[in-house]
Amino acid sequence: MNLLDRIDAQAIATPDRVALEGNGERLDYARLAGAVATLARQLRREPIRVLGVAMDNRPAWAVIDLAAMAAGITVVPLPPFFSAAQIRHAIRDAAIDTVVSDDAATFLSRVGGEMRVNAFFDVEGIALSRIDTGLRGHKVPDGIAKITYTSGTTAEPKGVMLGWQHIEPVVRDLADAVGVGGGDRLLALNPLAVLLENIGSVYVALWSGATAMLPSIRETGLLGAAGIDGARMTGLLRESRAATAIFMPQTLLAVTETLEREGTFLPDLRFAAVGGAPVSPRLLARAAARGLPVFEGYGMSECASVMTLNTPAANRPGSVGKPLPHIRLRIGGDGEVEVFGATSAGYLGHEAANEGWWGSGDLGHFDADGYLYLEGRRRNCFITAFGRNVAPEWVEKELTLEQAIAQAAVFGEARAFNVAVLVPASGADAQAVTAAVQRANAGLPDYARVARWLVADDPFTPANGLFTGTGRVRREAVHAAYADALESLFKLETPA
Repeated sequence: MNLLDRIDAQAIATPDRVALEGNGERLDYARLAGAVATLARQLRREPIRVLGVAMDNRPAWAVIDLAAMAAGITVVPLPPFFSAAQIRHAIRDAAIDTVVSDDAATFLSRVGGEMRVNAFFDVEGIALSRIDTGLRGHKVPDGIAKITYTSGTTAEPKGVMLGWQHIEPVVRDLADAVGVGGGDRLLALNPLAVLLENIGSVYVALWSGATAMLPSIRETGLLGAAGIDGARMTGLLRESRAATAIFMPQTLLAVTETLEREGTFLPDLRFAAVGGAPVSPRLLARAAARGLPVFEGYGMSECASVMTLNTPAANRPGSVGKPLPHIRLRIGGDGEVEVFGATSAGYLGHEAANEGWWGSGDLGHFDADGYLYLEGRRRNCFITAFGRNVAPEWVEKELTLEQAIAQAAVFGEARAFNVAVLVPASGADAQAVTAAVQRANAGLPDYARVARWLVADDPFTPANGLFTGTGRVRREAVHAAYADALESLFKLETPA
């Protein structure tokens, strides 16, 4: 049974149960099934092959996504944190012929180019715009439901092609692992253009007959690409009575700090998934002290998001959990996490999916009980002049756990000591940053400590190419932007 069949079944069994809610919209399962069927019929009459979605979080986003799935149209989410150049690349690369938007003027002002705006179909009373890109010529293979563009390693992101056969095992296993039930409310705190949020908060909710809460990004407390209003996010979690939510390390930190400051708890939240980037054990301990049921996981877009996850039944803090039933993992001879089989259809216009074992790019190890521990990206690890291996993510997560440091990028390849580019938190002065570095260093071995640092000119964001939408520093880009200044730090007298 596919997701659309599950929704139709829920429309019969529990027609009045709320399926989607947020941003002023609310659809029960009966209305959702009807809206998807109606829009799918309309879409089939149109010459749309690849549909870009450039919208704020809202139920209409999910209706369009599901209707396109029913109509056999490939959906390409266009993340709001992508730069204009990255969006233009995705449009050209996938030959997107139509973009649907709830704010066409802003989209066109960002992206530019010669595009024509018309009225899109009315989706549950929401007036949406249809933007004709003028592109023709289909590049996407048959059977591809979604193309998700990764922003982690290149200026021009690659499109991961996913059919429902790749997505369904993840949805099924996540629903089972988390124990999502019909009365649950799953709150989306990240843009739905992020594959993890799309699958974890929308597909899992609808598969399970639960409610997907889809407030606008502004309501969540996310401020642009790198800012977080922790009080607003905490208030939303409390007011929505969310049973589950997906956090990135920085959003988990912001909520934890708010609860610490208020001396309060979130009694309705029973599963707080965290991933996207390494999480400090200290942060996990602080979150647990405030009663947050945090479970760390690990995944990749190339594997339709989640591959491993801690659960209430099998939780080992510090690990990213055990592999979900649908996936096979092993550690290669060089310590790299390897994945078996075609977990996607490959990259659009690039190499085909690998049917055998392939490297994830992440270093890690399994313990005797089958829990996976990550040790950093293979390509990011550096070796100091003293022959010590350092995974910069490890050091960076300890630095950013300090309230005075918002972001960090650490370097030290073949050097006698390590340096960093730091983005101070709002209101943090030089003295506060220095004290924060000293505290972080106190918990690190000497070879991993940061001896010198410089303050970044601006925060790392997807727009300036220094950050990914899922919370990872683009280290090579940071190094290129600050190469001369970093080199000057190394040329100073070696610290004692």
